[in-house]
Amino acid sequence: MKSTTQLISSIVLKEGISYIEKDPIENLGKLLNWGEKLVTKADHKKYAQAFHKILSDPDNHWNQFIRKVFSQYDTNVLKKFIINFMVNSTIMGVPINEELSKKYACNIPWAILMDPTATCNLKCLGCWAAEYAKSSSLDYQTMNRIIEEGKALGTYMYIFSGGEPLIRAQDLLRLAAEHDDCMFLAFTNATLVDHEIARQMVKAANFALAISVEGFEEETDMRRGNGTFKQVMKAMDILKEHGVPFGFSTCYHSKNTDVVGSDAYIDLMVDKGCLFGWYFTYMPLGKNADLSLVATPEQRAYMYQRVRKLRNTRPIFVIDFWNDGEFSQGCIAGGRKYLHINANGDVEPCAFIHYSNVNIKDVSLLEALQSPLFLQYHQNQPFNKNHLRPCPLLDNPHKLRDMVHISGARSTQPGDMESVDNLTAKCEEVASDWSKTADQLWSQQIR
Repeated sequence: MKSTTQLISSIVLKEGISYIEKDPIENLGKLLNWGEKLVTKADHKKYAQAFHKILSDPDNHWNQFIRKVFSQYDTNVLKKFIINFMVNSTIMGVPINEELSKKYACNIPWAILMDPTATCNLKCLGCWAAEYAKSSSLDYQTMNRIIEEGKALGTYMYIFSGGEPLIRAQDLLRLAAEHDDCMFLAFTNATLVDHEIARQMVKAANFALAISVEGFEEETDMRRGNGTFKQVMKAMDILKEHGVPFGFSTCYHSKNTDVVGSDAYIDLMVDKGCLFGWYFTYMPLGKNADLSLVATPEQRAYMYQRVRKLRNTRPIFVIDFWNDGEFSQGCIAGGRKYLHINANGDVEPCAFIHYSNVNIKDVSLLEALQSPLFLQYHQNQPFNKNHLRPCPLLDNPHKLRDMVHISGARSTQPGDMESVDNLTAKCEEVASDWSKTADQLWSQQIR
């Protein structure tokens, strides 16, 4: 299988790069026309048409957002984003993913999430990563092999979590340099961000950060420890100064939902320089999980409404991992759009589903995608006709229970080994309560 860059002629590639190097803001329309030449999927063509409408309206907040992006970052960062993310990973990569998914009769992911290390310099209340053994790590050679095998499947987006991935910053930047046709993103607590790391990231140009923050100082320090919020704000200032692309990653739960969905919070994130925001809801993983942190149906519905309003009023792209199931047509895990490889090498369907049949140190990436649990995902997705109830754990716990039992998958939590029966039992009432609200919201969408 040819790489995506090999599928684009050098003449066409140089044309797009010239628009970025000369005057990207002045050439936005030409750049969009150039991108349309490469588009083959109907939904991608629809997005291109929407962008044309945005560019024709100077008062549109998305127009302002796009112009901010093209004025805030240096040429190399812009080139890497457009070529690696927009072209390689999306325009060219997705059709390859879909083609090979049919060929191999399994899911082929758009992105791969992996944990370079399970070690972290913080101990956050309710953090699922805390369930892994702290001695676990993926060596450089294994991560490099995963990326090589991923590119052969058309996957050019790689995401790091942990633990705290920036503990391995030099290895991650080396991977970014080795695979300069890919896009990289790390979920980080940002406490290790300094001017030197920022300078190295600008040099790499294909590396962005999603910074974990739980609200303002009170909410963030409640889960992450005293002083963490101030460190996060300092890190954002450093990244903005150097022109490193970054956004925020926020877990909403019963004690902070009203804050993290507020105008004041999102305006702070925009002011600090965030390009995107990624919302997750609290998951009760581990035998000692704090069930009081689970968001209520009313809080989840509040976030559903708020995220949609923010997308229409603020110059920042916000996503809700669960509540945006209507756009992804259900669960994206199990390799459908992404998968997770933990620091021990266990290949899991999702960062929040700690069960597996295989370890990446023993099998190829494709073999992992064809493993029993992943095939169960492939055969059963979507897990609910209501895409506002996408998750096989939080929204449809019986689905996860059945898939784990049928596949014979084992728990990947070394210090916990929580059975799927115990885990899903905790989510039965949560799922039932949310179903009533979700069904009402869904009926409004399909009218």
